[in-house]
Amino acid sequence: MNMQFNNRDPVYVQVVRHFKNQIAKGFLEPGQAIPSRRELANQIKINPNTAQRAYKEMEEEALIKTEKNQPSRVTSDEKVLQNLREELVGQAVNDFVTSVKSINVPLDDALNLVKRKYEKGDSND
Repeated sequence: MNMQFNNRDPVYVQVVRHFKNQIAKGFLEPGQAIPSRRELANQIKINPNTAQRAYKEMEEEALIKTEKNQPSRVTSDEKVLQNLREELVGQAVNDFVTSVKSINVPLDDALNLVKRKYEKGDSND
């Protein structure tokens, strides 16, 4: 597991965000076991307490489940997974709208650009 941390957000928040993205993209599948807290801390070089806090947050959001003496697993609850996708799409849309509004791009131009990029399948030009 490879993660790049920024200095703006708490590390545990960045860990949760990473797992959300991995789940939403299908890299972590429903029911799949994830590393233990200690394993995660070792893999990404963070304090075990930080890993614990991230897992606690994900459990509270029902993204993962941890049964006694069993590895933590990604939720299989479709409603939770759908809500996660909607949350991530909403954040991306908010970021985009904020950016285009700040440079006074007309709505129709922004929508046309999004449509062209989406249909082309290329986000790098």
